[in-house]
Amino acid sequence: MALNRDESSPLFAGSVAGTLRLIVYLALACVLMVLDHRGGWLNSVRYGLSLIVEPVYRIAGLPSQGFHAATVAFADRQRLTEANQRLREDLLLANAKLNRMASVAEQNARLKELLDTQHSLNLNVQLARLIGVDLGTFRHRIVLNVGARDQVKPGQVVIDARGVMGQVVDVMPTTSVAMLITDPNHAIPVTVERTGLRTIAYGSRAGDMLTLPNIPVSADVREGDKLVTSGLGGRFPPGFPVGEIREVAQTPSGMFLAAQARPAADLDRSEDVLLLHDLAEGAGPPAPATSSGPPADLAMPPQSAAPTLPSVTSPSVTPVPANATSSSAIAPTGTP
Repeated sequence: MALNRDESSPLFAGSVAGTLRLIVYLALACVLMVLDHRGGWLNSVRYGLSLIVEPVYRIAGLPSQGFHAATVAFADRQRLTEANQRLREDLLLANAKLNRMASVAEQNARLKELLDTQHSLNLNVQLARLIGVDLGTFRHRIVLNVGARDQVKPGQVVIDARGVMGQVVDVMPTTSVAMLITDPNHAIPVTVERTGLRTIAYGSRAGDMLTLPNIPVSADVREGDKLVTSGLGGRFPPGFPVGEIREVAQTPSGMFLAAQARPAADLDRSEDVLLLHDLAEGAGPPAPATSSGPPADLAMPPQSAAPTLPSVTSPSVTPVPANATSSSAIAPTGTP
Protein backbone atom coordinates (compact mmCIF):
# COMPACT_ATOMS: atom_id res chain seq x y z
CA MET A 1 0.00 0.00 0.00
CA ALA A 2 1.62 3.28 -1.12
CA LEU A 3 1.78 6.31 1.07
CA ASN A 4 0.37 9.61 -0.02
CA ARG A 5 2.78 12.38 -0.63
CA ASP A 6 1.12 14.48 2.07
CA GLU A 7 1.88 11.78 4.65
CA SER A 8 5.37 11.94 6.24
CA SER A 9 7.18 9.50 8.50
CA PRO A 10 8.56 11.08 11.69
CA LEU A 11 11.54 8.69 11.70
CA PHE A 12 12.33 8.07 8.07
CA ALA A 13 11.80 11.58 6.75
CA GLY A 14 12.74 12.52 3.22
CA SER A 15 14.76 15.50 4.41
CA VAL A 16 18.41 15.52 5.42
CA ALA A 17 17.56 16.75 8.96
CA GLY A 18 15.45 13.71 9.62
CA THR A 19 18.17 11.35 8.52
CA LEU A 20 20.70 13.08 10.72
CA ARG A 21 18.37 12.75 13.75
CA LEU A 22 18.04 9.06 13.11
CA ILE A 23 21.77 8.60 12.95
CA VAL A 24 22.23 10.56 16.19
CA TYR A 25 19.61 8.47 17.97
CA LEU A 26 21.20 5.25 16.81
CA ALA A 27 24.63 6.37 17.89
CA LEU A 28 23.35 7.48 21.29
CA ALA A 29 21.64 4.14 21.78
CA CYS A 30 24.81 2.24 20.91
CA VAL A 31 26.85 4.38 23.28
CA LEU A 32 24.36 3.80 26.10
CA MET A 33 24.36 0.05 25.54
CA VAL A 34 28.16 -0.07 25.54
CA LEU A 35 28.39 2.03 28.68
CA ASP A 36 25.69 -0.03 30.42
CA HIS A 37 27.46 -3.24 29.42
CA ARG A 38 30.88 -2.04 30.54
CA GLY A 39 30.08 -0.04 33.67
CA GLY A 40 26.51 -0.98 34.64
CA TRP A 41 25.52 2.66 34.91
CA LEU A 42 21.84 2.04 34.21
CA ASN A 43 21.34 -0.57 36.96
CA SER A 44 20.59 2.10 39.53
CA VAL A 45 18.23 3.76 37.09
CA ARG A 46 16.39 0.49 36.48
CA TYR A 47 16.30 -0.22 40.23
CA GLY A 48 14.74 3.18 40.92
CA LEU A 49 12.21 2.74 38.12
CA SER A 50 11.29 -0.72 39.49
CA LEU A 51 10.36 0.87 42.80
CA ILE A 52 7.83 2.94 40.92
CA VAL A 53 6.59 0.29 38.52
CA GLU A 54 6.30 -2.63 41.00
CA PRO A 55 3.37 -1.17 42.99
CA VAL A 56 1.57 -0.63 39.69
CA TYR A 57 2.03 -4.30 38.83
CA ARG A 58 0.76 -5.32 42.27
CA ILE A 59 -2.33 -3.13 41.98
CA ALA A 60 -3.01 -4.51 38.52
CA GLY A 61 -2.75 -8.11 39.82
CA LEU A 62 -4.95 -7.63 42.89
CA PRO A 63 -8.25 -8.74 41.22
CA SER A 64 -6.66 -11.93 39.92
CA GLN A 65 -5.00 -12.68 43.28
CA GLY A 66 -8.24 -11.99 45.14
CA PHE A 67 -10.21 -14.32 42.89
CA HIS A 68 -7.57 -17.04 43.28
CA ALA A 69 -7.52 -16.61 47.07
CA ALA A 70 -11.32 -16.80 47.25
CA THR A 71 -11.33 -19.96 45.11
CA VAL A 72 -8.67 -21.60 47.30
CA ALA A 73 -10.45 -20.54 50.49
CA PHE A 74 -13.76 -21.99 49.28
CA ALA A 75 -12.08 -25.23 48.19
CA ASP A 76 -10.20 -25.47 51.50
CA ARG A 77 -13.38 -24.81 53.44
CA GLN A 78 -15.20 -27.52 51.54
CA ARG A 79 -12.35 -29.99 52.11
CA LEU A 80 -12.22 -29.09 55.78
CA THR A 81 -15.98 -29.56 56.07
CA GLU A 82 -15.77 -32.98 54.42
CA ALA A 83 -12.80 -33.96 56.57
CA ASN A 84 -14.63 -32.79 59.70
CA GLN A 85 -17.66 -34.84 58.72
CA ARG A 86 -15.52 -37.94 58.17
CA LEU A 87 -13.78 -37.43 61.50
CA ARG A 88 -17.14 -37.00 63.22
CA GLU A 89 -18.41 -40.24 61.68
CA ASP A 90 -15.19 -42.03 62.65
CA LEU A 91 -15.56 -40.72 66.20
CA LEU A 92 -19.15 -41.93 66.44
CA LEU A 93 -18.14 -45.32 65.06
CA ALA A 94 -15.22 -45.54 67.49
CA ASN A 95 -17.51 -44.64 70.41
CA ALA A 96 -20.02 -47.26 69.28
CA LYS A 97 -17.27 -49.89 69.07
CA LEU A 98 -15.96 -48.83 72.48
CA ASN A 99 -19.42 -49.10 74.03
CA ARG A 100 -19.87 -52.47 72.36
CA MET A 101 -16.53 -53.66 73.70
CA ALA A 102 -17.47 -52.46 77.18
CA SER A 103 -20.78 -54.31 76.91
CA VAL A 104 -19.03 -57.46 75.69
CA ALA A 105 -16.47 -57.20 78.50
CA GLU A 106 -19.27 -56.86 81.06
CA GLN A 107 -21.10 -59.80 79.50
CA ASN A 108 -17.92 -61.89 79.60
CA ALA A 109 -17.48 -60.99 83.26
CA ARG A 110 -21.03 -62.18 84.03
CA LEU A 111 -20.50 -65.38 82.05
CA LYS A 112 -17.25 -65.98 83.94
CA GLU A 113 -19.11 -65.58 87.23
CA LEU A 114 -21.69 -68.12 86.07
CA LEU A 115 -18.93 -70.50 84.98
CA ASP A 116 -17.16 -70.10 88.30
CA THR A 117 -20.45 -70.79 90.08
CA GLN A 118 -20.92 -73.96 88.07
CA HIS A 119 -17.39 -75.20 88.76
CA SER A 120 -17.46 -74.32 92.44
CA LEU A 121 -20.77 -76.07 93.07
CA ASN A 122 -20.10 -78.98 90.68
CA LEU A 123 -23.67 -78.94 89.38
CA ASN A 124 -25.23 -80.10 86.16
CA VAL A 125 -26.52 -76.81 84.79
CA GLN A 126 -27.74 -75.39 81.52
CA LEU A 127 -26.96 -71.87 80.28
CA ALA A 128 -29.91 -69.73 79.14
CA ARG A 129 -30.35 -66.14 78.01
CA LEU A 130 -33.10 -63.79 79.07
CA ILE A 131 -35.05 -62.61 76.02
CA GLY A 132 -38.12 -61.03 77.60
CA VAL A 133 -39.62 -59.76 80.84
CA ASP A 134 -43.14 -59.59 82.21
CA LEU A 135 -42.93 -57.23 85.17
CA GLY A 136 -46.12 -55.84 86.65
CA THR A 137 -47.93 -55.43 89.93
CA PHE A 138 -49.03 -59.07 90.06
CA ARG A 139 -46.53 -60.80 87.75
CA HIS A 140 -42.75 -60.92 88.00
CA ARG A 141 -41.64 -63.30 85.29
CA ILE A 142 -38.94 -63.61 82.64
CA VAL A 143 -38.74 -65.39 79.28
CA LEU A 144 -35.73 -67.58 78.48
CA ASN A 145 -34.43 -68.70 75.08
CA VAL A 146 -34.54 -72.42 75.89
CA GLY A 147 -37.53 -74.71 75.87
CA ALA A 148 -38.73 -78.29 75.55
CA ARG A 149 -36.33 -78.95 72.66
CA ASP A 150 -33.50 -78.17 75.05
CA GLN A 151 -34.83 -80.62 77.68
CA VAL A 152 -36.13 -77.82 79.91
CA LYS A 153 -38.83 -78.98 82.34
CA PRO A 154 -41.25 -77.11 84.60
CA GLY A 155 -39.93 -76.69 88.10
CA GLN A 156 -36.26 -76.27 87.20
CA VAL A 157 -34.51 -73.79 89.46
CA VAL A 158 -33.13 -70.62 87.83
CA ILE A 159 -30.04 -69.04 89.38
CA ASP A 160 -27.43 -66.48 88.45
CA ALA A 161 -23.92 -65.94 89.79
CA ARG A 162 -25.23 -64.35 93.01
CA GLY A 163 -28.23 -66.40 94.05
CA VAL A 164 -31.64 -67.90 93.32
CA MET A 165 -33.77 -66.07 90.75
CA GLY A 166 -36.84 -68.29 90.55
CA GLN A 167 -38.13 -71.42 88.84
CA VAL A 168 -39.51 -72.44 85.46
CA VAL A 169 -43.32 -72.52 85.41
CA ASP A 170 -44.17 -72.78 81.72
CA VAL A 171 -42.29 -74.50 78.88
CA MET A 172 -42.81 -73.97 75.16
CA PRO A 173 -40.97 -75.71 72.30
CA THR A 174 -38.18 -73.11 72.06
CA THR A 175 -38.76 -70.79 75.03
CA SER A 176 -39.74 -71.04 78.66
CA VAL A 177 -41.18 -68.75 81.33
CA ALA A 178 -39.66 -68.48 84.79
CA MET A 179 -41.35 -67.00 87.86
CA LEU A 180 -39.05 -64.79 89.91
CA ILE A 181 -38.83 -65.19 93.67
CA THR A 182 -40.26 -61.66 94.03
CA ASP A 183 -43.51 -62.65 92.30
CA PRO A 184 -46.47 -62.18 94.70
CA ASN A 185 -47.51 -65.80 94.07
CA HIS A 186 -44.10 -67.28 94.85
CA ALA A 187 -42.79 -68.68 98.14
CA ILE A 188 -39.46 -70.29 98.91
CA PRO A 189 -38.33 -72.12 102.08
CA VAL A 190 -35.29 -70.37 103.51
CA THR A 191 -32.96 -70.59 106.47
CA VAL A 192 -31.36 -67.72 108.35
CA GLU A 193 -27.72 -68.55 107.85
CA ARG A 194 -26.54 -67.15 111.19
CA THR A 195 -29.06 -68.87 113.47
CA GLY A 196 -30.46 -71.73 111.38
CA LEU A 197 -34.05 -70.49 111.76
CA ARG A 198 -36.28 -71.94 109.02
CA THR A 199 -39.09 -69.84 107.56
CA ILE A 200 -40.77 -68.94 104.28
CA ALA A 201 -39.85 -65.97 102.05
CA TYR A 202 -42.69 -64.67 99.90
CA GLY A 203 -42.68 -62.39 96.90
CA SER A 204 -44.16 -58.93 97.15
CA ARG A 205 -45.91 -56.47 94.92
CA ALA A 206 -43.01 -54.07 95.32
CA GLY A 207 -41.08 -56.20 92.84
CA ASP A 208 -37.65 -55.87 94.40
CA MET A 209 -38.15 -57.23 97.93
CA LEU A 210 -39.02 -60.44 99.74
CA THR A 211 -41.31 -60.56 102.76
CA LEU A 212 -41.03 -62.85 105.77
CA PRO A 213 -44.30 -62.10 107.57
CA ASN A 214 -44.52 -64.82 110.21
CA ILE A 215 -41.28 -64.93 112.21
CA PRO A 216 -41.70 -65.85 115.88
CA VAL A 217 -41.23 -62.93 118.24
CA SER A 218 -38.61 -64.86 120.19
CA ALA A 219 -36.55 -65.57 117.06
CA ASP A 220 -33.11 -63.99 116.76
CA VAL A 221 -33.37 -62.18 113.41
CA ARG A 222 -31.32 -59.09 112.69
CA GLU A 223 -30.80 -56.69 109.87
CA GLY A 224 -28.03 -57.98 107.59
CA ASP A 225 -28.74 -61.68 108.19
CA LYS A 226 -28.23 -63.83 105.09
CA LEU A 227 -31.01 -66.07 103.80
CA VAL A 228 -30.23 -69.35 102.03
CA THR A 229 -32.42 -72.11 100.68
CA SER A 230 -33.31 -74.70 103.29
CA GLY A 231 -34.02 -77.58 100.88
CA LEU A 232 -37.44 -78.31 102.38
CA GLY A 233 -40.04 -79.38 99.85
CA GLY A 234 -37.49 -80.87 97.48
CA ARG A 235 -37.71 -78.01 94.99
CA PHE A 236 -34.70 -75.80 95.75
CA PRO A 237 -31.38 -77.44 96.68
CA PRO A 238 -30.14 -76.29 100.10
CA GLY A 239 -27.45 -73.70 100.57
CA PHE A 240 -28.15 -71.31 97.68
CA PRO A 241 -28.19 -67.58 98.56
CA VAL A 242 -31.66 -66.07 98.51
CA GLY A 243 -31.38 -62.62 100.04
CA GLU A 244 -30.35 -60.38 102.89
CA ILE A 245 -32.66 -59.02 105.58
CA ARG A 246 -32.91 -55.24 105.44
CA GLU A 247 -35.67 -54.50 107.96
CA VAL A 248 -37.27 -56.28 110.93
CA ALA A 249 -40.36 -55.03 112.76
CA GLN A 250 -43.27 -56.37 114.76
CA THR A 251 -46.59 -57.01 113.06
CA PRO A 252 -49.58 -54.84 114.11
CA SER A 253 -50.91 -57.72 116.20
CA GLY A 254 -47.59 -58.03 118.04
CA MET A 255 -47.63 -61.82 117.76
CA PHE A 256 -45.00 -62.15 115.01
CA LEU A 257 -42.05 -60.36 113.50
CA ALA A 258 -42.16 -59.27 109.88
CA ALA A 259 -38.97 -58.83 107.87
CA GLN A 260 -38.11 -57.37 104.48
CA ALA A 261 -35.25 -58.90 102.51
CA ARG A 262 -33.51 -57.86 99.32
CA PRO A 263 -32.89 -60.71 96.85
CA ALA A 264 -29.28 -61.76 96.41
CA ALA A 265 -29.65 -62.36 92.66
CA ASP A 266 -29.49 -59.51 90.16
CA LEU A 267 -33.10 -59.88 89.10
CA ASP A 268 -33.16 -56.65 87.10
CA ARG A 269 -29.68 -56.90 85.56
CA SER A 270 -28.88 -60.53 84.80
CA GLU A 271 -28.97 -61.43 81.12
CA ASP A 272 -27.52 -64.94 81.33
CA VAL A 273 -28.80 -67.46 83.87
CA LEU A 274 -28.32 -71.10 84.78
CA LEU A 275 -30.99 -73.79 84.93
CA LEU A 276 -30.30 -76.48 87.52
CA HIS A 277 -30.74 -80.09 86.51
CA ASP A 278 -29.57 -81.45 89.86
CA LEU A 279 -32.52 -80.82 92.16
CA ALA A 280 -32.76 -81.66 95.82
CA GLU A 281 -33.75 -85.17 96.68
CA GLY A 282 -37.48 -85.55 97.09
CA ALA A 283 -39.13 -86.69 100.28
CA GLY A 284 -39.95 -90.37 100.54
CA PRO A 285 -38.35 -93.78 101.08
CA PRO A 286 -35.07 -94.56 99.34
CA ALA A 287 -35.16 -96.40 96.05
CA PRO A 288 -34.71 -100.17 96.24
CA ALA A 289 -31.11 -101.28 95.76
CA THR A 290 -30.37 -103.28 92.61
CA SER A 291 -27.12 -104.72 93.94
CA SER A 292 -26.51 -106.90 96.95
CA GLY A 293 -27.63 -105.17 100.13
CA PRO A 294 -25.94 -104.85 103.52
CA PRO A 295 -25.59 -107.75 105.91
CA ALA A 296 -28.73 -109.00 107.52
CA ASP A 297 -27.77 -107.69 110.95
CA LEU A 298 -27.46 -104.16 109.49
CA ALA A 299 -30.60 -104.27 107.36
CA MET A 300 -33.37 -101.81 108.29
CA PRO A 301 -36.60 -103.34 109.63
CA PRO A 302 -39.50 -103.12 107.21
CA GLN A 303 -41.53 -100.79 109.41
CA SER A 304 -38.68 -98.28 109.54
CA ALA A 305 -37.76 -98.44 105.87
CA ALA A 306 -39.61 -95.19 105.22
CA PRO A 307 -38.47 -92.70 107.86
CA THR A 308 -40.88 -90.04 108.93
CA LEU A 309 -39.74 -86.64 107.63
CA PRO A 310 -40.44 -83.42 109.52
CA SER A 311 -43.42 -81.52 108.22
CA VAL A 312 -43.07 -77.96 106.92
CA THR A 313 -45.35 -76.85 109.73
CA SER A 314 -43.12 -78.25 112.50
CA PRO A 315 -42.32 -75.94 115.43
CA SER A 316 -39.04 -74.87 113.85
CA VAL A 317 -40.72 -73.71 110.64
CA THR A 318 -42.96 -70.67 110.30
CA PRO A 319 -46.52 -71.60 109.23
CA VAL A 320 -47.56 -70.63 105.69
CA PRO A 321 -50.64 -68.42 105.30
CA ALA A 322 -53.58 -69.95 103.50
CA ASN A 323 -53.57 -67.34 100.70
CA ALA A 324 -49.92 -67.90 99.69
CA THR A 325 -48.47 -70.40 97.26
CA SER A 326 -45.47 -72.40 98.39
CA SER A 327 -42.61 -73.36 96.14
CA SER A 328 -43.76 -76.95 95.91
CA ALA A 329 -47.28 -75.88 94.95
CA ILE A 330 -46.01 -73.73 92.08
CA ALA A 331 -44.26 -76.53 90.28
CA PRO A 332 -46.43 -78.77 88.05
CA THR A 333 -47.26 -82.24 89.26
CA GLY A 334 -44.70 -84.86 88.49
CA THR A 335 -41.57 -82.70 88.64
CA PRO A 336 -39.03 -83.66 91.31
